Amino acid sequence: MLRNALIWGLAALATAVPAAAEKAGPAAWQNDLTPISAADWNYDFAEHLLDRAGFGGTPEEIQALAKMTPAQAIARLVRFEGTNISTLPPFDESGIHDPGLEPFPPSRPAVTDLAKEKGEALGIKVKPDGNRRMQPIVDEFFYWLRASVLETNRVAYWWANRMLTSPQPLREKMALFWHGHFASNEAKVRDYRKLLGQLQLFENQGTGNFRDLTVAVAQGPAMLEFLDAGVNVKGASNENFAREIMELFTMGVGHYTEKDIREAARAFTGWNYKDLTFVVNKDQHDETEKTFLGHTGNFDGVQIIDIIMQQPVTADYIAGKIYKYFVREDLSSELQKRLGSILRDNKYELRPLLETIFMSRDFYSPASVGTRIESPVELAVSTYKKLGLKDIPGVPDFNSITGALGQQLFQPPTVAGWAQGQAWITPGLLLERANFARDVLFPDISFLPPDRYTGSGEVRRVAERIREGMDISAATKDDAKSGEIAESNMNADRDEDFNTRYGSFRGSQMAIERVKPIPRDTARIELSKMVLDAKLKNTTQVVDYLIHRFMTVPPSDETRQKLIAFLNKDLGTDSIAEAQTYMEYSLRLVLHLIMSQPEYQLG
Repeated sequence: MLRNALIWGLAALATAVPAAAEKAGPAAWQNDLTPISAADWNYDFAEHLLDRAGFGGTPEEIQALAKMTPAQAIARLVRFEGTNISTLPPFDESGIHDPGLEPFPPSRPAVTDLAKEKGEALGIKVKPDGNRRMQPIVDEFFYWLRASVLETNRVAYWWANRMLTSPQPLREKMALFWHGHFASNEAKVRDYRKLLGQLQLFENQGTGNFRDLTVAVAQGPAMLEFLDAGVNVKGASNENFAREIMELFTMGVGHYTEKDIREAARAFTGWNYKDLTFVVNKDQHDETEKTFLGHTGNFDGVQIIDIIMQQPVTADYIAGKIYKYFVREDLSSELQKRLGSILRDNKYELRPLLETIFMSRDFYSPASVGTRIESPVELAVSTYKKLGLKDIPGVPDFNSITGALGQQLFQPPTVAGWAQGQAWITPGLLLERANFARDVLFPDISFLPPDRYTGSGEVRRVAERIREGMDISAATKDDAKSGEIAESNMNADRDEDFNTRYGSFRGSQMAIERVKPIPRDTARIELSKMVLDAKLKNTTQVVDYLIHRFMTVPPSDETRQKLIAFLNKDLGTDSIAEAQTYMEYSLRLVLHLIMSQPEYQLG
């Protein structure tokens, strides 16, 4: 069944491209960077622009953009003209970071070794006597691990709401691009503050200058931690960052040598951070001469980045990656070089490149319109946008659903970020995308909030045993059983410095106490009101309206007729006047079918 779903889904996606041509310009526009004229501009083009430069829009938002000239619409999106984000709320921090946590040890053994050596760690002293003298320190270690994850998930919700509601959607769309390009994840960074700071950097500089953004990311604590800056020191340089900055962040594979990597790594030695502040430890920096990409000198990290920016391939690589993100995967080497020239000629200012792309005939050609598979985050946010929601609902859980679809914010799988395009579609993921639509339209009444119902299975088992009355030693045994409660209570806890399993349980408990909960409202969906406000008279008009509102690429006429027949049967009539008092459930059923179509994945 799953294999058949894949074959059917991918075949439908392949045949969906011609169906989108009716919303596009002439085929001859492909690869043509000539700006479109005011006479070319229409509702469908405005919808396409909002889909790609943002996260879609309601019919009212699309119509407002369509009433502008293309130059005005693109100035509004790219240069934020006539928009204001001062009313968007800042992130509401839970206040969970304790000053004593810095510098945070890399492991539980490291923190207990430090406690043994210094008599304290993480700002907590070792108890002078008694059992489990280091338990509070171990508890604090696990507390921060769990609290940072929970707070990072809250940051993801806050960001998703900005994607949904910001009057400057390109700011958030570019931040999402850079999040996948300069990828770092919570599992390695282990500090929501660093990830929040990196996100705000992407938001504030993501449409500015690429060179300046690269330097800022390289000096940011999130990337310094993620790519092991702490072990990149004079005499023992670590090549992680030097390799990735060339291979993934600027030039692409094949434009440097292994010697260039080693020389660049020496230039970045001593770069580190103290809490959230970038520092250069001069005693750890290699100040000897280096030869990098044909240049020789006593270079530091910033000078290495400047040399990289001088390479013609850098502008070509970045321009090409931006184009593939916003337009389509198919990019000729000739067009990539032309786009690279625009970026290079503008000294790596990104807005001229973005304006050229969004104004171009190529952007509105049949090869570009309705041919891009939306990422999970884009799919979820655009769905909520098209439903007219003002907040990301807490049910279903945004992080869980996007994670199940393959893209959880702040959790890219590797430094290479996420794969794009067809990588988002597998048999299981196609079904999960349909399940997402179902969970939005028909919320799960047995939903358990993952930010409150926390911890691994092992942590939950310890919690259950302690509630049953077991002492700590018995509750943390692999073979503990309920029948041992009485016996365990008769025995004193064994003498030990700490109990790791109990620390994991207690740390999770402390995290839940201190991290603010994510609001768990369901989506306020009123399809009946949507239909009545649009003054639709019959089921054919309803299906056509929902297809037009929710799908960039319409389904086949055969599918459309089946949707109409389904709605007729479920309502028992084709008249909206007859069915208006009871049609909400049926409307949700037919919208679920629409959102489950393979064409719905395209934008």
